[in-house]
Amino acid sequence: MLQKQLSVTQSSPKIVETKIVNVSTTNSSTEGNQRKKVFMVVGINTAFSSRKRRDSLRETWMPQGEKLEKLEKEKGIVIKFMIGHSAAADSVLDKEIDAEDAQYKDFFRLDHVEGYYKLSAKTKIFFSSAVAKWDAEYYVKIDDDVHVNLGALASTLASHRHKPRVYIGCMKSGPVLTKKTAKYREPEFWKFGEEGNKYFRHATGQIYAISKDLATYISVNQPILHKYANEDVTLGSWFIGLEVDQIDDRNFCCSTPPDCEMKAEAGEMCVASFDWKCSGVCRSVDRMWMVHTMCGEDEKDVWNAKL
Repeated sequence: MLQKQLSVTQSSPKIVETKIVNVSTTNSSTEGNQRKKVFMVVGINTAFSSRKRRDSLRETWMPQGEKLEKLEKEKGIVIKFMIGHSAAADSVLDKEIDAEDAQYKDFFRLDHVEGYYKLSAKTKIFFSSAVAKWDAEYYVKIDDDVHVNLGALASTLASHRHKPRVYIGCMKSGPVLTKKTAKYREPEFWKFGEEGNKYFRHATGQIYAISKDLATYISVNQPILHKYANEDVTLGSWFIGLEVDQIDDRNFCCSTPPDCEMKAEAGEMCVASFDWKCSGVCRSVDRMWMVHTMCGEDEKDVWNAKL
């Protein structure tokens, strides 16, 4: 665990010795529990109102039923829609998710109250809960309006196996917004220096992946990890002071056709595709099938990925 153990000697002057403990050590939440060892856990962030978005993924790049179970058993790839619960007890919204999960068995329920402005907290809870349930090499977060090629994603992550702490996605550095009317306003803007400054470089929130050690670090230290207004900034801030391989891979943020289509024809399959202006595939419910048809990999690719 990436925890600091401080020992102070009795001699004068006093010397503080800091020791970093291996982060791969099992944390208290998993002690006594046999976690299933897998290659990667993919959490698709979704909301109560997003049933049509979820169906658009099930109809395109996300396997269903027996194929979903087979993917986990044979390739070690777990894919789940992650969602919390409503603020009201015995809510109709929760019952609808229960019914949907009974039909598809593709949800990962979090101990979290859903809300748009609670994405940073949800992300923290997702990684902590996923680490407690699965012993994965990688943990991936994806939005439910993004097209993904699972084979390309798995192969890309496998290529970084030799690195102990990996944080991969499309790195960006946007302006710190201070106006109260701004959609992505940062209330703690003063922490980032003078007005007009930009954030430190971090992975855009549509899709990113972190390796086991970093997910475990979040799980162990979650009570003291600070949350900023924006989820992607928050995640990046947790790794700023750590020895991390921060990988900027532009195949994680291809644009929708014709961009991803041309790359596919050239043999450079995109990991993920979306429209920057919409922070996801614009009109994803209507267009996801088109994007998948033009930019999707062969269904065999994920099964042939060398993991």
